[in-house]
Amino acid sequence: MTRSSLDIEALRAKYALERARRLRPAGTDQYRYAEGALAPLEDDPYAPAPAPRPPLDEILDVLVIGAGLGGLQLGAALRRERIDDFRIVDVAGDFGGTWYWNRYPGLRCDVESYIYLPFLEDTGYVPTERYVRGREILAYCQLLGRHFSLYERALFQTGVTGMQWDDAAARWTVTTDRGDTFRARFVTTQSGIFNRPQLPGIEGLETFRGKMFHSARWDYEYTGGDTHGDLRGLADKRVGLLGTGTTALQVVPEVAKSARQLIVFQRTPTAVGVRDNGPTDSAWFEALPPGWQRQREVSFNQLANGERAECAVDDGWARYFNRLIDAVEALPADQRTPTAIGEAQEAADFAYNELVRARVDAEVHDPRTAALLKAYYRTLCKRPGFSDDYLPVFNRPNVSLVDVSEGIERLTAQAVVVDGRHYEVDCLIFCTGFALGTTWTHQAGYDVIGRDGLKLSDKWDRGLVTYHGLFSHGFPNLFFMGLTQTGTTINVPHMLREQIEHLTYIVRRCLDEKRSRVEATAAAEEDWQRQIAAVNELRRPFQEACTPGYFNAEGRAEDRRSAIGSGIYFPSTDFFRMWAAWRAQGDFAGLTVT
Repeated sequence: MTRSSLDIEALRAKYALERARRLRPAGTDQYRYAEGALAPLEDDPYAPAPAPRPPLDEILDVLVIGAGLGGLQLGAALRRERIDDFRIVDVAGDFGGTWYWNRYPGLRCDVESYIYLPFLEDTGYVPTERYVRGREILAYCQLLGRHFSLYERALFQTGVTGMQWDDAAARWTVTTDRGDTFRARFVTTQSGIFNRPQLPGIEGLETFRGKMFHSARWDYEYTGGDTHGDLRGLADKRVGLLGTGTTALQVVPEVAKSARQLIVFQRTPTAVGVRDNGPTDSAWFEALPPGWQRQREVSFNQLANGERAECAVDDGWARYFNRLIDAVEALPADQRTPTAIGEAQEAADFAYNELVRARVDAEVHDPRTAALLKAYYRTLCKRPGFSDDYLPVFNRPNVSLVDVSEGIERLTAQAVVVDGRHYEVDCLIFCTGFALGTTWTHQAGYDVIGRDGLKLSDKWDRGLVTYHGLFSHGFPNLFFMGLTQTGTTINVPHMLREQIEHLTYIVRRCLDEKRSRVEATAAAEEDWQRQIAAVNELRRPFQEACTPGYFNAEGRAEDRRSAIGSGIYFPSTDFFRMWAAWRAQGDFAGLTVT
């Protein structure tokens, strides 16, 4: 399909119309969280109540908050640097982070496992499939904990309650809900990306008397079965499922196999590409040359950032990004202005999505249902989905799709009410995402008091203010990992590895050179905020044209409170190269080191 065969203006108008139907004046404030009467929806269903233990009072070199793939990679890096005086703390009952909390049926990674699972060359582990199941990823996280001897330094079911900077001692005093006190020279913290449930702000949520739970706290006691499916407990149940993002693409087929009736309430459809999964060829895997994994993940990120690269990854992600690169390269070199590049990429995106929408027509028999399942927004407005069994589910007689793009009216004790019609259900499953649209301190669940009594909740009340994403002036020796104002990647563990490489370089040098504190200068932070603002401004027209979602604060791109809304640096390839040059220069540019 070529640009000349597309009606660009008609598609733009259709996208704008579909966006307008889904806009809500409250933006991200339309959601609710597991607080008050809804607090049990965030309880851990996977671990028994924590066993009593005496509180700890320890002096540490490094405290790592978070035991997901970020904490695991950082723990491994500290071991390699022979920095062994550290602790890892997490409210979860084991390593895993995202993969600890999310155990819903059908769960898989959506990035190729050969680049998603870190340290494959170190552990010798061979993923069973190209896109492995969540259960396998969780087990691999536990394997990493054993491989790098991290369990002996980990404290699970332990939540941080507060952090305060002790300027005289040049240490952070960190307290926990188990009565612990840690006095750490350095603290790294990642509040987590996909762990705190987000709930729909529907009237009557507390009045529903059936079973309800969030996909990140799956209740297998109620549904039966396990992450592979066989949810026999739903055989006589009418199930309502809210949310049709990438989580639902995996959940819906499994629930549909077992439930007496499944009603999917859809605000915004997900664009569903081909999955392309398959078993790993062990002979191929064992023949890969040393250094293959890093080369593979770096080249994948180059593609995702618009750079032509020899990349061994050939999947839906890579093919989409190659389409955009092809469109730009088709322009004469002297015509590659920002406007021309943007228009070429837009046309390539339109053409790609015409193919995705055609796939819906090919797989869904009912024309009305097929029309509802077609996504009308630019591909990267939301995280794209990949599935080979989601669309055919809507041909099943026990599955129905209800359009709630205009909103759900309310819940009653037994029903979901849409446009005056009552849909009676026994169970509600929320595939409604995570608390990514709120402030950093809300996501983390604790506040941080820095130098001179400065509260992070005050400094960041309107969004993150950092230098290079990792540092914030007034908060010495504290590193902010995750989706901050750094370069971000489709493959999140790669992003975390880049952050860890940078911060461990700084910690190693500070310890070796007897430097007690490191802090961003006000001038460096101010300059970085100007750079981030410039990037945000360049991306603003795209964000404002996107359907409401995480990436544009539910259609209010001016809302910068969240880490995502505060801005990311694009392209991340340039950002990581800049960090490498910064380390090579070796003079701690932008930091005060004392």
